[in-house]
Amino acid sequence: MPSYVVFLRAVNVGKRQLKMAEARKVLSDNGFDDVESHIQTGNLFVSTPLRSVTKVEAEVGRVLGKHAGFEIVAIARKPAELPPLVKAVDGIPTHLKGESSRYVSFCATAPKAAATKDLEDWDGAGERATVMGKDVLMEFAVPFHEAKLTGARIEKILGIPGTARNMTVVRALAQKWGA
Repeated sequence: MPSYVVFLRAVNVGKRQLKMAEARKVLSDNGFDDVESHIQTGNLFVSTPLRSVTKVEAEVGRVLGKHAGFEIVAIARKPAELPPLVKAVDGIPTHLKGESSRYVSFCATAPKAAATKDLEDWDGAGERATVMGKDVLMEFAVPFHEAKLTGARIEKILGIPGTARNMTVVRALAQKWGA
């Protein structure tokens, strides 16, 4: 049965609360197997007979959104995609003087070429973005909470939903669930 790593967008932020224990139970009760979570920021592992990333995203979002009472955007990757992503990110040299953190924004689809150019032309001091297929590497030489290159801004520029995770989490997920 196929397995997926699923990233939930904007859960456990403000009033959009969903305990991962609840998410695991709801998904298990709705036909997903091997359901696991990693920390409280919406990182899930599921096995399902669904054989399409798009179908998995839609079903996880529908089931959890119905339970939580608010819309949930789910973005899925095959577990085997995570280790090469980590290797690719780690292979990109530091471009920003004083770089202090890196994040990956997992996007629902690959952005169009014009949107990719717009994002990569971002001119925020101490901030840089590199599109890597369906993912965006975000590099910061400023504290993340002070950055202007936010998930919302990336979504606006690219015109597609996404959700960001710091590289510490991405590495942990690649080790834990990467095939």
